[in-house]
Amino acid sequence: MASMHDLRPRRRILAVIAVATIALSTTGLAACGGSDGSTGSGSGSGDSSELEGVVRKPPLEVGAVTLPEVAEDGTETPFTFKAPKGGLLFAAFGYTNCPDVCPTTLSDIRKALADLGDDADRVEVAFGTVDPERDTAEVMNAYLGSFVKDGHPLRTTDPAQKAAVDDAFEITSEVVKKPDGTVEVAHTARSFVIDDTGKVVVEWTFGAGSDVMASDLRKLLDQQS
Repeated sequence: MASMHDLRPRRRILAVIAVATIALSTTGLAACGGSDGSTGSGSGSGDSSELEGVVRKPPLEVGAVTLPEVAEDGTETPFTFKAPKGGLLFAAFGYTNCPDVCPTTLSDIRKALADLGDDADRVEVAFGTVDPERDTAEVMNAYLGSFVKDGHPLRTTDPAQKAAVDDAFEITSEVVKKPDGTVEVAHTARSFVIDDTGKVVVEWTFGAGSDVMASDLRKLLDQQS
């Protein structure tokens, strides 16, 4: 049987692990290689009675914030987080070197749009980088274009502009450069669907999958009609 002296270090280790776990779930950050640790319900309450994703009450209002949409040649156009009239806008935030969360999310929305058939024309896709130093305009266009056509690659180096978007979507990100030159990035892994008034009508946590996305998009498009 272990003595009390032997058990104390183990208890301290378990306490540290518990605190670290709470901290990660509170920030909602996901180092690529894991899920975002968020419940997805944020400050509102989840409602899955009709949609399979998370519905906040009241919903996030993001139509007042903008980010530059960058063309391959570096030309920038202000992009507002509102869907076209009668349509929907899918928005996600991450970075092109992300090994799992971002490519999985974009692959899922690509599959979901394919499932929608002609209705996919009513859904636009925007992807904003949290790592603008490495994600140049050329890189962003090539990356998003490998998943969807006519997507909106978003990029800013203005901290105030990024902070306004982060606050509106209640997301966070962190880019850390290590002394050996490697870069570690953590970011909120939720994705968002926005209507033509700038309201977030549903949120998906990482791993929701293309079937859930397609089902929710169909329901929302029917409501928009």
